Amino acid sequence: MTLPGATLVGKHVLLVISGGIAAYKAIELIRLIRKAGGAVTCVLTRGGAQFVTPLTLQAISENKAFSDIFSLSDENEMGHIQLSRAADLIVVAPASADLLARMAAGMADDLAATVLLATDKPVLVAPAMNVRMWGHPATVANMATLQARGVAVIGPDAGAMACNEFGPGRLSEPPAILAAIEAMLTAPRPLAGRHVLVTSGPTHEPIDPVRYIANRSSGRQGHAIAAALAALGARVTLVSGPVAMPDPPGVAVRRVETARQMLDACQAALPADAAVFAAAVADWRMDSESERKLKKTPGAAPPTLALVPNPDILATLATAGPLRPRLVVGFAAETHDMLTHAEDKRRRKNADWIVANDVSPATGIMGGMENEIHLVTPAGVDTWPRMGKDEVATRLAARIAEALAAEALA
Repeated sequence: MTLPGATLVGKHVLLVISGGIAAYKAIELIRLIRKAGGAVTCVLTRGGAQFVTPLTLQAISENKAFSDIFSLSDENEMGHIQLSRAADLIVVAPASADLLARMAAGMADDLAATVLLATDKPVLVAPAMNVRMWGHPATVANMATLQARGVAVIGPDAGAMACNEFGPGRLSEPPAILAAIEAMLTAPRPLAGRHVLVTSGPTHEPIDPVRYIANRSSGRQGHAIAAALAALGARVTLVSGPVAMPDPPGVAVRRVETARQMLDACQAALPADAAVFAAAVADWRMDSESERKLKKTPGAAPPTLALVPNPDILATLATAGPLRPRLVVGFAAETHDMLTHAEDKRRRKNADWIVANDVSPATGIMGGMENEIHLVTPAGVDTWPRMGKDEVATRLAARIAEALAAEALA
């Protein structure tokens, strides 16, 4: 029965149930999703099937429950791909330590893991395990990997567990998981129909075939901004220099090495409604790259590197013209006189906003997990408290959405 005011009408949840005593709560979660108007299809791991049966899940969900990747009938038309395509959201509840480890490793050794590896849909995991397993460094590392890939997490809760231990590890209660599902499937998408260009990471400017000029940028902030914009419904093109970061989910990524390649990729991505230039682009490159490795000669002076300026990507794309994005956001990574340099950069390069931050070594911001920014606009400076780079990205994406909406109404 669908309740009045149902929030999930027309939404399809693929529920993956892994092994653990908390698997019995999946039955109540299915009831709640269906009362909210959503459809549910279940995938059981071998461990999950030790606690709840496919027959029970089929009776509650009124859809077939799946478990066997080698089923001739289910896999006749690549069933694991179809399961993912038919869903709006994949929920893993409970998510055991084993399944989380297999997800992080990219394994595809059963139907559940294969569906999770093959999907391009958002994924929500609700971990449930012994407190010692939850706190083990391997699980901590696996969760960090999954979250960096864009997997959403709810819980676990703290409390008494079936193993007679107390602490974090309990599966979140079904109403809380339902609320997380509703938030992911019904969140406002103010940037739907908008195209946003984002640059991220460093550039590498070759000196010779084995050496290059670079900087310490990790790409973490730019990638987080791309993910946050996509979460608000934008079609995002991310032009990234060489980084170790995973691609943000739902984002078109163009990988480049040099500043000139980055400029070409940005221009090819236009038109765009907004552009965020978070990349730390090298200011200079070699006047002429050596075709051979520069050798050290005993007793000889070190070679002189003849440098020339790289193209100014921000200034080039912020220049007035038919392809200029409506909102151009630049970054100013400074070590001194930050606000003075940021405002000068905004005016000189015709940017609408500048995101300024202090990247002095003592701050730990360059390559770190946190940022402390000052948003410089024609209206003045808005200083944000130090926070995680993901939260900075979320706030900046919301401000971009507000600015584009206000322009549309003007």
